[in-house]
Amino acid sequence: KEPVVVQVPDFGGRFFVYQVVDQRTDSFADVGSMYATQPGFYLLAGPDWHGAVPKGIAKVFRSPTNIGFLVPRVFRADTDADKEAVQSVIDQIMSYPLSRYSGEMQARDWSQLPKLGGGDTGDTEVRWVKPENFSTALPAVLNNVPPLPGEEAFYAQMRAVLDVVQHDPAVKDAVNEAAAEADSQLVAPLFEFRNYGLPLPDHWTTQDNGAAFGTDYFMRTAVAKSNIFVNKPNETKYFYQDFDAAGNRLNGANRYTVTFDQGETPPVNGFWSLTLYNEHHFFAPNAIKRYSVGTKNQDLKYNPDGSLTIYVQADPPAEAQRSNWLPAPNADFSLYMRAYWPKVAVTDGSWTPPSVERVEISTGSSTPPTAGSK
Repeated sequence: KEPVVVQVPDFGGRFFVYQVVDQRTDSFADVGSMYATQPGFYLLAGPDWHGAVPKGIAKVFRSPTNIGFLVPRVFRADTDADKEAVQSVIDQIMSYPLSRYSGEMQARDWSQLPKLGGGDTGDTEVRWVKPENFSTALPAVLNNVPPLPGEEAFYAQMRAVLDVVQHDPAVKDAVNEAAAEADSQLVAPLFEFRNYGLPLPDHWTTQDNGAAFGTDYFMRTAVAKSNIFVNKPNETKYFYQDFDAAGNRLNGANRYTVTFDQGETPPVNGFWSLTLYNEHHFFAPNAIKRYSVGTKNQDLKYNPDGSLTIYVQADPPAEAQRSNWLPAPNADFSLYMRAYWPKVAVTDGSWTPPSVERVEISTGSSTPPTAGSK
């Protein structure tokens, strides 16, 4: 409706990146540590705005759609002290209409937020896209999202079909039936990380055009279905895993280790994390409330040879290994590695994650694998 002002506080050397994407989830603004973004005010404007830029706005980013998303990410160490230290900074992460811009930093206590409902309830994702409503909802989407260069004919074809749908109930039923079939047979399998992406060693997969999907409808759909809102590859590199080294589905009935050789943790300028998601791609509830490990963990213990072993299992490992424990549910789960502000070795593919090794349980405790096992 009007441009949006986005505040960037002084992070004082703390890593940050703002994901700013249009309605296609394609990025249209570069804001973050990797861009040497300075504290201040930035403007997000839609395609039809032609107003004057107020004094004090550092830069204007133009979105090709009027609807967009802003997802700020800021590094915080997993300590009470840093949790307290970062609060005053993130309280200044604000966005508001241009009409509310005063030239002064505004703030809100983001530690005090109401809990809102998320639509459908249950263990699975909210079902925002319903095939039976597809033909009814699509016209509004086409009107709100202008075609990309080269998509004009595609849009015309869609509008022609939808025009017939409005006047012929039989065609409408056929279109909705086709949408339901596509949802179950084509889209639903993309929820599993193993079913899309660029294959890497040891059954990991990745993608290299996140937030820049353009007309790569398959990859945009896959990412939106499995874990929507990813940064561009130069901002964050993502690695997906559903299998152990032998190609068997990860499941909490087994114990696993992920071992980084000495000096082979993800090469990043920002930070890295290894996150565990349950079969529905949500955090798996656990007694120690730990859902990921990585740079933020100050107490990770390295092996004598300098390697780092993460223990992925449902039951607690030996006491000496607890700081490196990533709790798993007693069901299928997935691992998701993020490398924020990755170095060249990550972006050019010369570095890939180590294998997920299943531990043979014989003595009741897991034994760290030797360094070098991938």
